[in-house]
Amino acid sequence: MAGSVLASAGCATPVSEEKNASKPNEVRQNPIGVSTYSFWQFNGPKEDTPMEYCIDQAARLGFDGIELLLVQMTSEEKPYLNNLKKRAFHAGLDLMGFSTHQGYVYPEKEKRDEEIKKTIHQIELAYELGIPTMRLNTGRWGTSGSFDELMANRGIEPVLEGYTEEDGFNWVIDSIEQCIPVAEKTGVVLGLENHWGLGRTAKGVQRIVKEVDSPWLMVTLDTGNFLEDPYDQLEMLAGQAILMQAKTYYGGGKWYTLDLDYPRIGEIMRKAGYKGYVSLEFEGNEDPLVAVPKSLEVLRDAFYYEL
Repeated sequence: MAGSVLASAGCATPVSEEKNASKPNEVRQNPIGVSTYSFWQFNGPKEDTPMEYCIDQAARLGFDGIELLLVQMTSEEKPYLNNLKKRAFHAGLDLMGFSTHQGYVYPEKEKRDEEIKKTIHQIELAYELGIPTMRLNTGRWGTSGSFDELMANRGIEPVLEGYTEEDGFNWVIDSIEQCIPVAEKTGVVLGLENHWGLGRTAKGVQRIVKEVDSPWLMVTLDTGNFLEDPYDQLEMLAGQAILMQAKTYYGGGKWYTLDLDYPRIGEIMRKAGYKGYVSLEFEGNEDPLVAVPKSLEVLRDAFYYEL
């Protein structure tokens, strides 16, 4: 398809035994989590791939933690949230990330206010679940129609007629600033993801984080969302990352496939001093129960840091 990049059969090859043998003696593994999205991918009703199933599979496969996709949850009521916490703790998993959707690229203040209110509610859900960081989006102009069309255009879309990109940045920065006090109060770090819209490039993400200028806004760094110069762009944001999301594409990607060099990415993160979670987002067409454990092996090999 038009949005494809470097088509390949899968993702990076695991580091060889020889390379593992060359690691420094005093190292520690980055903890590796998995997003519940990896088991669902919006394929069919979310009830067919419930959170409880994802938690059980993540524990069985040997992950350290699990990242919850909010739209995959079947309830936001307290008993449901408490049961997820209990199930994950009993399975030996950290609830280590909360992936949410919102957008602030609207000329109408009323719409932006609605999105701010929704984001604050999501922060409070993360707090209720005991999750320390929440993925944040900028939102996008919405001029490209469907998500499939956006992907066919490599995530690029025209600015809404009558407005400028500068308008969009001002709306996003102002909206996030209004969410920061709740993030600070609850202790939930917001991680702005490089996720299309004004966050499509490292430069865009960096501008927003710099202008908001709060320790409660950092970066959720996604390895699969830079379609040009991925390693240079990852390096630009590595020092501001609170969470890394790592994509793999076994069986070919749903929208595109990237041939990512995970040992190289691991080295970028080591140089930046990153010691936090790496969260797998499997986005290929292979059976997740086959592809997810292969992906875990790749990430275990690539992500460690010297003590």
